[in-house]
Formats: sequence, structure tokens, C-alpha cells
Amino acid sequence: MSRDDPARVNPQLSAREAEAVADVMFALSTPSRVRILGQLRERPHAVGELMEAIGMEQSAVSHQLRVLREHRLVLAERRGRQRVYALHDEHVASLLDDALGHVADLSRDSRKRRGPSRLRRTG
Repeated sequence: MSRDDPARVNPQLSAREAEAVADVMFALSTPSRVRILGQLRERPHAVGELMEAIGMEQSAVSHQLRVLREHRLVLAERRGRQRVYALHDEHVASLLDDALGHVADLSRDSRKRRGPSRLRRTG
């Protein structure tokens, strides 16, 4: 569904939709899973490549990938003796991009507020 889709006009979510969104957000709630998605955003990776890029043990990477697979954020393809992981679809890439954009906006807003205060105390 795009942002211009008429179905987005009604902002009410059903309980089922809210639960499904919360499940996806849960899957994104761990920095290591977000870092894995960031690596996969660039290109598909084998577990060993993810271990090296993120600096995590194989068992930890495999566990995080299992969570991401269960939430349909990544898919795995067997290539010989390796499993190669990729983002499930472009929605996952967009979700990650939007979250990163939001964080960047928050960071810019925070820096603006740390500058000289517009309200000066007198006295």
C-alpha cells in the first residue's frame, strides 16, 4: 500500500493489523537485527559474511536471522552448503530507510535544540 493509496485515508487500524505491525516492530527492536538488515540492504549475505561484518558469533547471528525469518523480514536460499540471506522484499528496505530517515530527523532536531537558547533568563 503506498502513501497515496485511498485505503490509507481511514487511519483506524484493526486489532489484527495493530498486532501484526507490533510484531514487525518487535523484530526491529534489537540493534543486532537492525544491523543485519542494514547489511542485507546492500546485498544478500551468507552467515559467515554477516558474522564478520557485525562482529557477532555464528550462533547469535543465526538466532537473529531466525527471528527475522519468522517475521518475514528476510528469506534464505541454500547455495551449496551455505545459506544466503536477503531482504524479504522492497517493503523491508523501505521500512529500514524510513526508520533511518526518522532517526536522522530526530538527530537534526536535537542538534538544533542544543544550540543557543531562544529563551533567555533574566534576573
